[in-house]
Amino acid sequence: MAGKELPGIVLSSGGLDSTTCLAIARAEGFSPIYSLSFDYGQRHGNELAAAAAVAQAMGAAEHRVIRIDLRQFGKSALTDAIDVPKDRDKSEKSAGIPITYVPARNTIFLSYALAWAEVLNVRDVFIGVNAIDYSGYPDCRPEYIAAFEALANLATKMTTSSPGKRLSIHTPLIKLSKAQIIRRGVELGVDFSLTHSCYDPDESGAACGRCDSCILRKKGFAEAGVPDPTRYA
Repeated sequence: MAGKELPGIVLSSGGLDSTTCLAIARAEGFSPIYSLSFDYGQRHGNELAAAAAVAQAMGAAEHRVIRIDLRQFGKSALTDAIDVPKDRDKSEKSAGIPITYVPARNTIFLSYALAWAEVLNVRDVFIGVNAIDYSGYPDCRPEYIAAFEALANLATKMTTSSPGKRLSIHTPLIKLSKAQIIRRGVELGVDFSLTHSCYDPDESGAACGRCDSCILRKKGFAEAGVPDPTRYA
């Protein structure tokens, strides 16, 4: 591939997983990198500001924010008038799919990424899903990613008119613990102070420290032996 462009699209939420995923794509030689985020009616805009800052800091060729309104459907603490669960213990987290799950979110996001990939003639899409330290979301599992990749290669002019040229969905974090993800990010020079993970920050943008995402983040930094740069309320 020397001397050739190897472009990639990275789905970016502004969190530490997607940011590390972007750093990995860059380290593996993908360039230019296109960053894709979503303003989907979520509870706050902090993650979108973080995603923009990450894209700029990490040299993305373009950063796009797609605006859709998943509040039309609701049924999630991130898109409806439902309280974000706090201070849940391990048994509560493993009891079922949490109310912070947004119905079909990754399917919707990957579909937009697929459309942009076809327009740009990009055949590599990165998403920072994780099946180890995660909150039980069904659209973060390896089986789901494999199924969507199969669909993508059946569904576009780009793939069906060029036999042998497939679109790949890369999930470099899928088998890593949160601590391993953080260590990998540190190795690649990720500035985690730019990232945002909290589901329910206060008005100043400080993380609550008590939602599932904050608890996983704090645990990850502690286990990685890396100082946590997060500003908590």
